[in-house]
Amino acid sequence: MNYHFKLHKENIGYWAECCELDGCITEGDTLNETYNACKEALDVYLYEGDDSERIFPLPDETLENKKNTIKIMVEPQKALAILLKNHRLNKKMTQKQFAEMLGMKNIYSYQRLEKESNATLNIINKIHKVFPEIKLEYLFQ
Repeated sequence: MNYHFKLHKENIGYWAECCELDGCITEGDTLNETYNACKEALDVYLYEGDDSERIFPLPDETLENKKNTIKIMVEPQKALAILLKNHRLNKKMTQKQFAEMLGMKNIYSYQRLEKESNATLNIINKIHKVFPEIKLEYLFQ
């Protein structure tokens, strides 16, 4: 999963704003420093508390290869958590309902998936079979 940052040149450096996530901005003295700052800003922005019901918008694929735009990859564990939570909340389902649909023995196994756990290939395969509309290819970008 890649979010996109638009780069802006200033007299003394650069600043960047995430195109998909309002308020996710950062700056740096060099392009390399700004790129690293974008990664850090994205990690901080995507961090959620345990009881958050916030739905992050998914990346906008139309921004690929736009001028002055860079892609910042989300770690696969975080990307899976975002995809699952986004899909679950858009369907107005509970974690328990999702866990049951995936054949999980308890809700805690599912909750770990929404908290950036390292999902097994078996779990990823179950997610694909039960919810084929979830764009799991985002995990491998």
